[in-house]
Formats: sequence, C-alpha cells, structure tokens
Amino acid sequence: LARESGSNLELENIENHSFLPLESLQTTNNEDFFKSLVKYESHFQELFQKATEKNCRLKYVAQFIDGKANVSLQEITADHPFYNLEGSDNIVLFFTDRYSKNPLLIKGAGAGAEVTASGIFADVIRIGNN
Repeated sequence: LARESGSNLELENIENHSFLPLESLQTTNNEDFFKSLVKYESHFQELFQKATEKNCRLKYVAQFIDGKANVSLQEITADHPFYNLEGSDNIVLFFTDRYSKNPLLIKGAGAGAEVTASGIFADVIRIGNN
C-alpha cells in the first residue's frame, strides 16, 4: 500500500520492532529456530500475560506514517478495530485530512496460507518458464 501511494519503500526501509529474542533471530535453520521458541517460552508467555491483564490482545501491526514504515507486536484494546481480527483477516485504517479522527476502515479476508502458497508456486513456475 505504501508503494501504491507513491512511496519508494524497500524491505530494508521498514523498521522491525521484533518481539523475538535475538537468539531466535540469529538462527540459521528451522530446527534451531523452533528450539529457540521452546527455550524462550517464558518470554512469550510474559508478553501474553501482560496483554491479558490489560484486557488487550496481541496483534502484529504495520504502520506507515509520514513516509516511514514500521512493524511491531502491539497490545490492542477492546475498543480498537484490530481487536477482533481472526485468522488471516486483514484490516487497514486510513488516517487522512478528511478522516483524521475517525479513520476510513477497510476490512476483509486475507489470502491465507493456501492462497499465498499457490501464488508463490505460480510465480516459481512462471520464472521457470522464462
């Protein structure tokens, strides 16, 4: 969406506020990554418990504000539009001059794992045929 709005944005321009421990991020294979998740389970339980105590839900949120993009795990309150998102649902809030206090909201089903995987497979086949 940022690119569609005219921004020249690349992956390295997105600030990632990771909730994963550094050791997890530095793994080089799936087995070690999953082992690190088990090792740091208490870290993840603490994040969840803190959110639950505040009657919040944890959601991974991307933001694009004033030409800068970031992603982070956030505690979302019950009155926030993201609170009831489930599964692969997507929601986008547009804050503009016209919608400064009450954002324009677009919500719908996301692609999900199967559709995403089939799209990647189609890309691989197309590249292989070229």
